[in-house]
Amino acid sequence: MFKTSWSSICSRFNLLSVIIILAICFWSISIGWGITCILHTFTRNAPMAIAASPDDGVYARYQAGQEFYLKTCSACHIALPPEVLPSETWKKLLENPNNHYGTSVPNLIRLGQLLMWDYLQTFSRTLSAKDEPIPFYVEQSRYFKLLHPRVKFKETVTHRSCIICHPGVENFDFRTLTPEWENSP
Repeated sequence: MFKTSWSSICSRFNLLSVIIILAICFWSISIGWGITCILHTFTRNAPMAIAASPDDGVYARYQAGQEFYLKTCSACHIALPPEVLPSETWKKLLENPNNHYGTSVPNLIRLGQLLMWDYLQTFSRTLSAKDEPIPFYVEQSRYFKLLHPRVKFKETVTHRSCIICHPGVENFDFRTLTPEWENSP
Protein backbone atom coordinates (compact mmCIF):
# COMPACT_ATOMS: atom_id res chain seq x y z
CA MET A 1 0.00 0.00 0.00
CA PHE A 2 2.58 2.50 1.07
CA LYS A 3 5.45 2.69 -1.24
CA THR A 4 8.41 4.35 0.29
CA SER A 5 11.88 4.31 -0.96
CA TRP A 6 14.94 3.54 1.04
CA SER A 7 16.24 7.10 0.63
CA SER A 8 12.96 8.51 1.95
CA ILE A 9 13.25 6.40 5.11
CA CYS A 10 16.88 7.46 5.62
CA SER A 11 16.08 11.14 5.23
CA ARG A 12 13.24 10.87 7.77
CA PHE A 13 15.54 9.02 10.18
CA ASN A 14 18.26 11.69 9.80
CA LEU A 15 15.76 14.47 10.38
CA LEU A 16 14.45 12.70 13.49
CA SER A 17 18.04 12.18 14.74
CA VAL A 18 18.83 15.85 14.30
CA ILE A 19 15.66 16.87 16.15
CA ILE A 20 16.42 14.50 19.04
CA ILE A 21 20.04 15.73 19.30
CA LEU A 22 18.91 19.36 19.28
CA ALA A 23 16.31 18.62 21.96
CA ILE A 24 18.93 16.93 24.17
CA CYS A 25 21.34 19.85 23.70
CA PHE A 26 18.64 22.39 24.57
CA TRP A 27 17.61 20.36 27.62
CA SER A 28 21.26 20.04 28.81
CA ILE A 29 21.93 23.76 28.40
CA SER A 30 18.71 24.62 30.22
CA ILE A 31 19.54 22.32 33.15
CA GLY A 32 23.12 23.67 33.35
CA TRP A 33 21.91 27.26 33.27
CA GLY A 34 19.33 26.52 35.97
CA ILE A 35 21.90 24.89 38.27
CA THR A 36 24.28 27.82 37.72
CA CYS A 37 21.56 30.30 38.67
CA ILE A 38 20.71 28.35 41.82
CA LEU A 39 24.37 28.05 42.90
CA HIS A 40 24.97 31.72 42.19
CA THR A 41 22.00 32.62 44.38
CA PHE A 42 23.44 30.60 47.30
CA THR A 43 27.01 31.89 46.97
CA ARG A 44 26.38 35.52 45.98
CA ASN A 45 25.89 36.71 49.55
CA ALA A 46 28.47 34.41 51.14
CA PRO A 47 30.30 36.13 53.98
CA MET A 48 34.02 36.81 53.84
CA ALA A 49 36.48 35.39 56.34
CA ILE A 50 36.57 38.22 58.85
CA ALA A 51 34.86 36.25 61.50
CA ALA A 52 33.53 36.61 64.99
CA SER A 53 34.63 33.01 65.51
CA PRO A 54 36.66 30.58 63.41
CA ASP A 55 33.45 28.86 62.25
CA ASP A 56 31.66 32.03 61.15
CA GLY A 57 31.78 32.63 57.41
CA VAL A 58 34.14 29.84 56.38
CA TYR A 59 32.90 27.00 54.24
CA ALA A 60 33.65 23.42 55.32
CA ARG A 61 36.16 23.04 52.46
CA TYR A 62 38.36 25.78 53.95
CA GLN A 63 37.87 24.87 57.62
CA ALA A 64 41.03 22.74 57.86
CA GLY A 65 43.10 25.44 56.17
CA GLN A 66 41.76 28.11 58.50
CA GLU A 67 42.39 25.97 61.57
CA PHE A 68 45.93 25.15 60.45
CA TYR A 69 46.55 28.83 59.67
CA LEU A 70 45.27 29.97 63.07
CA LYS A 71 47.22 27.29 64.95
CA THR A 72 50.48 27.90 63.07
CA CYS A 73 50.48 31.69 62.92
CA SER A 74 48.96 32.50 66.29
CA ALA A 75 51.64 30.38 67.97
CA CYS A 76 53.98 33.38 67.50
CA HIS A 77 51.80 36.41 66.73
CA ILE A 78 48.25 37.54 65.99
CA ALA A 79 46.81 35.70 63.01
CA LEU A 80 45.64 38.38 60.60
CA PRO A 81 42.43 37.98 58.64
CA PRO A 82 43.24 37.00 55.03
CA GLU A 83 41.64 40.22 53.74
CA VAL A 84 44.32 42.39 55.33
CA LEU A 85 47.02 41.33 52.85
CA PRO A 86 46.71 40.47 49.16
CA SER A 87 46.97 36.92 47.82
CA GLU A 88 50.40 37.68 46.40
CA THR A 89 51.76 38.43 49.89
CA TRP A 90 50.33 35.23 51.34
CA LYS A 91 51.77 33.22 48.46
CA LYS A 92 55.28 34.65 48.97
CA LEU A 93 55.11 34.03 52.72
CA LEU A 94 54.02 30.42 52.26
CA GLU A 95 56.54 29.69 49.49
CA ASN A 96 59.49 30.28 51.81
CA PRO A 97 58.54 29.50 55.42
CA ASN A 98 62.23 29.28 56.36
CA ASN A 99 62.59 33.01 55.79
CA HIS A 100 59.59 34.43 57.62
CA TYR A 101 60.62 37.94 58.64
CA GLY A 102 64.08 36.75 59.70
CA THR A 103 62.94 33.54 61.38
CA SER A 104 61.70 30.11 60.38
CA VAL A 105 58.14 28.85 60.78
CA PRO A 106 58.47 25.65 62.85
CA ASN A 107 56.72 22.41 61.94
CA LEU A 108 55.18 23.67 58.70
CA ILE A 109 54.63 20.66 56.46
CA ARG A 110 53.75 20.78 52.76
CA LEU A 111 50.16 19.64 53.35
CA GLY A 112 49.74 22.43 55.88
CA GLN A 113 51.09 24.94 53.37
CA LEU A 114 48.61 23.76 50.75
CA LEU A 115 45.66 23.88 53.16
CA MET A 116 46.64 27.35 54.34
CA TRP A 117 47.12 28.57 50.74
CA ASP A 118 43.69 27.28 49.72
CA TYR A 119 42.10 29.19 52.61
CA LEU A 120 44.18 32.39 52.31
CA GLN A 121 43.88 32.62 48.52
CA THR A 122 40.11 32.21 48.68
CA PHE A 123 39.50 34.86 51.32
CA SER A 124 42.09 37.45 50.28
CA ARG A 125 42.15 39.68 47.21
CA THR A 126 44.67 39.99 44.42
CA LEU A 127 46.61 43.17 43.70
CA SER A 128 44.74 45.39 41.27
CA ALA A 129 47.75 46.40 39.18
CA LYS A 130 50.58 44.18 38.01
CA ASP A 131 53.17 46.84 38.80
CA GLU A 132 51.83 47.40 42.33
CA PRO A 133 54.46 46.38 44.91
CA ILE A 134 53.66 43.40 47.10
CA PRO A 135 53.13 44.66 50.67
CA PHE A 136 54.85 42.52 53.29
CA TYR A 137 53.80 44.64 56.25
CA VAL A 138 50.33 45.56 57.45
CA GLU A 139 50.98 49.30 57.20
CA GLN A 140 51.90 48.93 53.50
CA SER A 141 48.72 47.10 52.56
CA ARG A 142 46.11 49.15 50.76
CA TYR A 143 43.57 46.49 51.77
CA PHE A 144 44.32 47.20 55.41
CA LYS A 145 43.81 50.91 54.72
CA LEU A 146 40.51 50.19 52.93
CA LEU A 147 39.30 48.15 55.91
CA HIS A 148 40.09 51.10 58.23
CA PRO A 149 38.98 54.19 56.28
CA ARG A 150 38.19 56.41 59.29
CA VAL A 151 41.14 55.43 61.46
CA LYS A 152 44.04 57.85 61.77
CA PHE A 153 47.02 55.89 63.06
CA LYS A 154 49.40 57.75 65.35
CA GLU A 155 52.04 55.00 65.38
CA THR A 156 53.45 52.51 62.90
CA VAL A 157 50.90 49.75 62.42
CA THR A 158 52.05 46.17 62.93
CA HIS A 159 50.28 42.88 63.48
CA ARG A 160 50.65 43.57 67.21
CA SER A 161 48.72 46.86 66.94
CA CYS A 162 45.39 45.13 66.29
CA ILE A 163 44.67 44.41 69.94
CA ILE A 164 44.47 48.15 70.71
CA CYS A 165 41.10 48.43 68.91
CA HIS A 166 40.11 44.75 68.59
CA PRO A 167 40.22 43.17 72.05
CA GLY A 168 39.14 39.74 70.75
CA VAL A 169 41.94 39.18 68.23
CA GLU A 170 43.33 36.24 70.16
CA ASN A 171 40.06 34.46 69.33
CA PHE A 172 40.18 35.73 65.70
CA ASP A 173 37.38 38.16 66.53
CA PHE A 174 38.06 41.34 64.59
CA ARG A 175 34.44 42.53 64.70
CA THR A 176 34.36 43.35 68.39
CA LEU A 177 35.82 46.80 69.00
CA THR A 178 36.92 48.65 72.10
CA PRO A 179 34.25 51.04 73.50
CA GLU A 180 36.08 54.02 72.03
CA TRP A 181 35.52 52.68 68.47
CA GLU A 182 32.20 50.84 68.86
CA ASN A 183 29.93 53.71 67.82
CA SER A 184 32.39 55.75 65.83
CA PRO A 185 31.08 57.42 62.66
